[in-house]
Amino acid sequence: ACAALAATLSGCGEEVRPLRVPGGEAARGKALMAQYQCGSCHAIPGVKAARGTAGPPLDSFGLRSYIAGHIPNQPDNLVRWLLDPPAMVPGTPMPKLGLTEDEARHMAAYLYTLK
Repeated sequence: ACAALAATLSGCGEEVRPLRVPGGEAARGKALMAQYQCGSCHAIPGVKAARGTAGPPLDSFGLRSYIAGHIPNQPDNLVRWLLDPPAMVPGTPMPKLGLTEDEARHMAAYLYTLK
């Protein structure tokens, strides 16, 4: 049912295009996710040793409608989330990691490649 709905919303037979993050480079984001050890909490395809189970798996992140179940999954929102998750969803277990805005943009760009 979900696949049928996605096909309907995207136009039958059309490929769903990844969201673009201005200034974001997916390859750098992938490396940063390893550097910041995001895989200690999340399973992240393509990131070495990223098999954490404390947080949700991030496979298919680029197809998700919401970030953390509440925030519309749009590039600006994702960058803001990565910069300061508790400011967007008080009580979230996702910590503020001390990312720069550029780092958050690169990480967001990588997350949107996950289908």
